[in-house]
Amino acid sequence: MSEEKLLTVREVSILLSVSEKEVIDMAENGTIPAYKVGGVYLRFRSDQIQEYRKSLKSHILKKLKEKYPVSDRIRDFFYFNDFYILSAVLIFLLLVIILRG
Repeated sequence: MSEEKLLTVREVSILLSVSEKEVIDMAENGTIPAYKVGGVYLRFRSDQIQEYRKSLKSHILKKLKEKYPVSDRIRDFFYFNDFYILSAVLIFLLLVIILRG
């Protein structure tokens, strides 16, 4: 039987994109489940960390949708891409004029 490989604090910090100190703090306050090996070293199960990561991602996406309505997203899209849209329309019009003439 193969044993499950437990993740270290460093590996979890990389997976969650947080500092090692934040991982230790989250483990101490029970945000993420952790195991002590020999009473000293923190270890984490991969499936539990992946589950936490998915719940965190869905929570962030939900917050973003609440924070930024669709109308604001559309307005931002045109604000940041107006040059490219205008350039594409201008090139299209010039091609139509050239090909007709």
